[in-house]
Amino acid sequence: MAGAGEEGGPPQQSDVRISVNSRRVSNTVHPLDGQTPPLSSSTPTSLPAPPPPGYREIKHFKKWFSWLIPVFVVANVVMFVITMYVNNCPKNSVSCVAGFLGRLSFQPFKENPLLGPSSTTLQKLGALDVSKVVHEHQGWRLITCMWLHGGVFHLLANMLSLLVIGIRVEQEFGFVRIGLLYVISGLGGSLFSALFLQSNISVGASGALFGLLGGMLSELITNWSIYANKVVSLVTLVVIVAINLAVGLLPHVDNFAHIGGFLSGFLLGFVFLIRPQFSWVSQRYALQTYSSSSPKHKFKAYQCILWVLSLILLIVGFTLGLVLLLRGVDLNDHCSWCHYMSCVPTSRWSCNTQPVSCMSDQVGGQLTLTCSNNGKTKTYSLQSPSPSQIQGLCSQLCR
Repeated sequence: MAGAGEEGGPPQQSDVRISVNSRRVSNTVHPLDGQTPPLSSSTPTSLPAPPPPGYREIKHFKKWFSWLIPVFVVANVVMFVITMYVNNCPKNSVSCVAGFLGRLSFQPFKENPLLGPSSTTLQKLGALDVSKVVHEHQGWRLITCMWLHGGVFHLLANMLSLLVIGIRVEQEFGFVRIGLLYVISGLGGSLFSALFLQSNISVGASGALFGLLGGMLSELITNWSIYANKVVSLVTLVVIVAINLAVGLLPHVDNFAHIGGFLSGFLLGFVFLIRPQFSWVSQRYALQTYSSSSPKHKFKAYQCILWVLSLILLIVGFTLGLVLLLRGVDLNDHCSWCHYMSCVPTSRWSCNTQPVSCMSDQVGGQLTLTCSNNGKTKTYSLQSPSPSQIQGLCSQLCR
């Protein structure tokens, strides 16, 4: 890899050299015999040269085939289709968007501007609802919420980001480590969100996505010596993270899930995405005739220190977070400014996201709703409306 130096004394004839291509192009490292003979004039130039003696692919730097991230994308899309099928807008709402889709049509824009289902449907299928986690022991919602999305726009944004970011890191580190990093980061994002946003439901894979970004940043730090353009890579990644966190300051975006997922992924990166140093790789994969003056350690001291500290912080953080959540603690009561991390109010928008509620009065075929939040009243011509229809109309009236 460009920028990585070699250690040891002057080269001997039996030395083994490591040929490493640029990280952005290839991650395959091959030990090569230093005495590879040149092709003779009698060798046909149209035939490929035989592999040099001792040619082996090093598992720590090989290129993996990415299949898990595409599976995650398909799973999220399938779950969204199932969500829309369960939602059944024509049956549960007075009006729908894209009615030609039938049962898969979307809730009205005023209720859900993301082109998606109702909050009632999301709650039914596993959205993060803190009251249900705390009082009804439904802790599984911390995981299921990351496979649900609020609408088509929400799904597209997350899945495109997942494909761009996830496939590259899975090719670098394999499906096991990236799969664990994705799921655990998503859990960390859900947990952090539940400690601050307790009056609304939350869905989306954003926490897991930010976990991948956090893992990429810690991987850059812990494997610092093998990067050619260190500063450029670091600045680029930091700017990307900063822009995404800034977007999270807008209303109706759960930036707490972003922050929790990023912190979890950042610490997990030091644990899962560590690489051995090149002097150890050179020694381990050398030919039998290669002799080293002294044994090399697999990892540098700072890598080991970061590994231990990160593992401790992860265990303590998740344990403490779960204990506080199950005790019903709202961290906003202990931090008067923390709500600004998810939404900053301006003259153009409000950060008031309190749940909507309405007073209903059914007289014959006339349903009259009065929004408790803003006092608006409206009458609808409905005969025996379902609770889902009333809730949907209430959401539109209070927006």
